[in-house]
Amino acid sequence: MILNKYTKEIPYNLKLSYPIILGLLGHTLVGMIDNIMVGKLDPTNLAAVSLGNSFIFIAMSIGIGFSAAITPVVAEAHSKNHTIDLKKSFVNGFLMCLILGVFLFLAIILLKPLLFMLDQPKNVVNLAIPYLEIVAASLIPLLMFQALKQYSDGLSLTSNPMYATVLANIINVVVNYILIFGKFGFPAMGIIGAAIGTLVSRIIMFSFLFFLLYKKDIIKNYIKDIFRFIIDKSMIEKILSLGFPTSLQMLFEVGIFTSAIWLSGLLGEITQSANQIVLNISSMTFMIASGLGVSAAIRSGNQKGLENYKELKRISLSILLLGIFFALIFTLLIIIFREYLPYIYIDISDVYNYEKNIIIVQKSAKLFIIVALFQLFDSAQVIILGALRGMQDVKKPTVIVFIAYWVIGFPISFYFGDINMLQEIGIWIGLLCGLLFSAVFLYLRFNYLANSKIHNA
Repeated sequence: MILNKYTKEIPYNLKLSYPIILGLLGHTLVGMIDNIMVGKLDPTNLAAVSLGNSFIFIAMSIGIGFSAAITPVVAEAHSKNHTIDLKKSFVNGFLMCLILGVFLFLAIILLKPLLFMLDQPKNVVNLAIPYLEIVAASLIPLLMFQALKQYSDGLSLTSNPMYATVLANIINVVVNYILIFGKFGFPAMGIIGAAIGTLVSRIIMFSFLFFLLYKKDIIKNYIKDIFRFIIDKSMIEKILSLGFPTSLQMLFEVGIFTSAIWLSGLLGEITQSANQIVLNISSMTFMIASGLGVSAAIRSGNQKGLENYKELKRISLSILLLGIFFALIFTLLIIIFREYLPYIYIDISDVYNYEKNIIIVQKSAKLFIIVALFQLFDSAQVIILGALRGMQDVKKPTVIVFIAYWVIGFPISFYFGDINMLQEIGIWIGLLCGLLFSAVFLYLRFNYLANSKIHNA
């Protein structure tokens, strides 16, 4: 019966979460589609996409992390029925995301020469540069989309971003197919075609979500004020106080996985390709947990607005249990299918690259064992982070995440990832250790904070 007080929340949690999950999966699917289609060309092109996306993922983590601050602010205002705060959060949140998107685009363009300083294979870098330039431009419409998405999520209108993301991914698949392989009279553009597909899909993703929300009375009156530059200092400060630490959290996590790409690149393009395959699959499962984390932020933000901290703790733990359940399923599936998953990304019929591809499959299968093991910790930590974000507690969790990944995880990856040690296995052992530390100490932080709020209520 004790378990029932948590399981009874499953239907509503799933109803709230599944559109968010599908929307987040859409972001990952854009990269996954690029990887699958480019992987059919050859391992060098796959490694180039992996290297280029390592910069993009860092920028995306900063942008998406920052935009996530909008959701708990909106959720709290919505639960209190504060219309003025809703409008302020919408207008100022959107403008801040737009400015950040432009900044990140320019930063990548200016910093792209760093690719030549990472001791990566020269042929891989030369292919990665033009891909990176085009995909970097897609960060601007992506962050404009994120601002609208986070606001919509905060109002519990989670379906609209899902529809936009699904449409964008369909377009991405079509454009990729035409431009990568040169179909319907278009020239075969390889990874450049994949980059153009990403840019086009993200422009359409933002435009369609803008259209959907404009039709809704709850938000129509706000949209017309987006570009009037209505600046509210207190709201900007509030979003910044939540957004900056949250972006750091995502930066620390994405950063260590990006470092895994660079470290694997030091071991050669074959290892880098294998690393990209397992990273791509783990990113897909991570988005399930991330969607549940957004739901935790929404629901804990609502309860914070109502100052009902007993319900906040109960609901957050119910989402955590749901996430662990999904993680167990993914753990089993990855272990069972670890020897078959790599074939999604490579063309085994390619005679010229046959030996390389076989080695990639073997390396990937070994790495999938570790990926399977950390599903539980990865799911737990991102859901707890969401619950803490809903409580607007972000500074101490940021410190925990930094210690987990960069004081514990990265040194282990760097040491054991050496060519004379465990190589790619060692890299992922470091990632596993970081996730374990993060999950345990974030839970302790949430439990302490929730109990304190309950006691003082």
